[in-house]
This record gives sequence, structure tokens and C-alpha cells, in this order.
Amino acid sequence: MRIGNCDTFAQNSLLSDAGKTGNVPLPNYNDFNFNTKKAPAMSDEKYRQAIIGQAKKDQSAGKFQSESSGFRNLVKSYVSSVSPDRKNIITQGLTAIFKNRNPQPKTLNLIDYLLGSVKYCKEATDVSYAEFCDSNGEMVASYSNGKWTSYGTKAENARESELWGIYNEAWNNAAKASQKSSCAASTGTNIASLDQSV
Repeated sequence: MRIGNCDTFAQNSLLSDAGKTGNVPLPNYNDFNFNTKKAPAMSDEKYRQAIIGQAKKDQSAGKFQSESSGFRNLVKSYVSSVSPDRKNIITQGLTAIFKNRNPQPKTLNLIDYLLGSVKYCKEATDVSYAEFCDSNGEMVASYSNGKWTSYGTKAENARESELWGIYNEAWNNAAKASQKSSCAASTGTNIASLDQSV
């Protein structure tokens, strides 16, 4: 999950071992919280069936949502199909920042920051802050003092919410079915033991 921009989610991300651009270590795009555009692994109907199957499996194992690696893998795959190409956006953005030889002021102007006009802060070759936006103008990532934050887009958040709805409904249905079958089994056992005692 991500936390974030108004109605969006964002989450701090681990750094990758994939290298650096300038002094900035690249984010780990394999991290659960840092999606980048990937082709869907299956059709939406097959995803739906996989989500329902995962919910049933998790319920019988006593797990719920992120407690299950299968659930986390499904979320990553399902949401990444609508994710912006963060990897390309960040690569192009960092390349542009480091090509710009004009240093930016070390301290951010709070008013510019609050108005959203600050895009990066660089002194000489050191970047301490940068924002990365997609073609819709939605901020999709930021880098600040050695940490990356991924911001969910409206499309990603909608798709993740859709997955949660499917999963939660299937998990709850599986829990109800499990309760009914255990009640029926315990009632049958009680009646059998009553018959033997009479």
C-alpha cells in the first residue's frame, strides 16, 4: 500500500542495488510498495478468479490480506497493469536534473513548496529533493534525503480498492461457509453422542 496525495496512497521504498544516477540511489521497483508499468499477467476475469481463490486459501490458513505473500503478489501484479512507467519517469527526470548545471538553492522556499512549484533541490551535484510527475501531472514519486516515496495515482488506487473489495467479499464468504460447516459438524457430533448415552 502507498500513502499520500489527497486521495492517493504513498509509501517509503527500499533502495535497490541497481545503481545510482548522480548521487541518487535508484528505487527498488520489485518492492511491494513501488509499482511501475507492467503488462497484465492475465485477463481481468482470470485475475478475479485468482483473487477469489487466494482469499479462500488465505481464510482457511488463517491469514488476511498482506499477511499472505500470495495476496501481496496478486496486488503487485494487478495494480502494476495500470501503474505509470515510474522507472522511465524517474530515469528521465534524474537525467534532466543532472544535465542542468545550474545549482538550485539548498533551502526550499516554503511558499513555493506549498504551492507545488518546487520540483527539485540541487546544490552542485547533490540532489536532496526531487518530485516526479506523470503525463497527467500526478506526482508518482519523490526523493528526499536518501529515501524514495511512491505516490499512488487515481487509477492505481481505484484498481487496488477494486481488488480489496473482491478479496474481502470472498474471504468473508469463505469464513461464513467455514463457520456453517463447523457448526453442522459439531451439531452432528453432539446429537450422535446424545443417542449413544440414551
